[in-house]
Amino acid sequence: MPDDGLVLTAEEESMLAGEHGPATAMCMRLIVGVARANGAERLVPIESAHADGCLYHGVAGLEFTERLVSLGARVRVRTTLNVGSLDLLHPGLVRADAELAENGRRLMDAHVALGCEPIWSCAPYQSGHRPAAGSHVAWAESNAIAFVNSVLGARTDRYGDFIDIAAGIAGRVPYSGLHLPRNRTAALVLDFSAVPAALLDDDVAWPAIGALLGEFAGTRVAALTGLPGDLNDGGTTEDRLKALGATAASAGGVALFHVVGVTPEAPTLEKVLGPGATTVPVTAHDLRRARDRLSRAATTSLDAVSLGTPHFSLSEFAALARELRDGPSFASSVDVFVSTSRAVLAEAEARGYADAVRDAGGRILTDTCTYVTPVLSDGIRTVMTNSGKWAWYAPANLGIDTVLGSLAECVASARAGKVVRDDRLWA
Repeated sequence: MPDDGLVLTAEEESMLAGEHGPATAMCMRLIVGVARANGAERLVPIESAHADGCLYHGVAGLEFTERLVSLGARVRVRTTLNVGSLDLLHPGLVRADAELAENGRRLMDAHVALGCEPIWSCAPYQSGHRPAAGSHVAWAESNAIAFVNSVLGARTDRYGDFIDIAAGIAGRVPYSGLHLPRNRTAALVLDFSAVPAALLDDDVAWPAIGALLGEFAGTRVAALTGLPGDLNDGGTTEDRLKALGATAASAGGVALFHVVGVTPEAPTLEKVLGPGATTVPVTAHDLRRARDRLSRAATTSLDAVSLGTPHFSLSEFAALARELRDGPSFASSVDVFVSTSRAVLAEAEARGYADAVRDAGGRILTDTCTYVTPVLSDGIRTVMTNSGKWAWYAPANLGIDTVLGSLAECVASARAGKVVRDDRLWA
């Protein structure tokens, strides 16, 4: 073994040597290689993983995963699965060509054969996978990384394809990056105390906050002050933090943020403030600019509305059902999609929320998402969304223009057949 400062336990040495099977040895070689590249002194056992490599991007990922299956690999910790390339419950919604249909399904099947949980969701924290604060995990998918680190207080670094499933099989990751307490302190403070409370109470402000955070922080850890407290009791809800983190991870590389007085590691600013941290005051004008970066459409014409990136939560379904109550159906010229997980859909079905969406003319997508798979029709050019992440990625992925709005504005626009936004709060 190279003398690089990395020390393995006896069990880890035996895993690397192949005494736990060739698949485990193969995964350990990946983990150890990353540990040495990161300058880690040791590995750390993990309690769970969330794997993103089940979304088909090409034959390399498929061959890698099927090789693990052929070697008899099984995950040794709980490992949930991110979105795949197909909606297995509603197969007619994804317009997959022959290669995507066959290889996408093979890749999804291969991950299930490894013992992973087929939740097929980018929001595992909404499907019962909620690690305890302080626990070490190996999560992939940028929004999930930001959420599990920031909102739940568990510890993961940024993991992606290959290393995510390798961690689930080996049950180890390098003790480096955001697993280390010293790397979880804030290098930047964004102060929102000058932003009107009424604006912060508008849901569309939260992806705008995320876009601003991504712009200012990049990959640095930031603390946010001046935001409303009372997690999940009004003010800063989990859905709003989800929207914030997902957009920040897209517009920047944010994997951890602290909302002072709300998130578990930041009861006070002093608890998370790192040495030499700078403070940036944020204004309503700054938020307006961030929101407008996520709106590229130059007209009020509208072809589709996409909700649920990250996947819609049960509380978001409830809010959508309230917006739809006693109102007209969606305009026939506008396609409306809601992406969600199987677990959340089952609850939404039981409570009548899903029927409210379908009765209004909307369609519900599971197992995947509208910006990573061919769901939208070819003729669609302008799409409204309440998701900063969707608005960030869809123009390049799909070649369309986006408009960011609140849930209420998305519903009003889908009914009117054109973009409807109320800018009075943003003036």
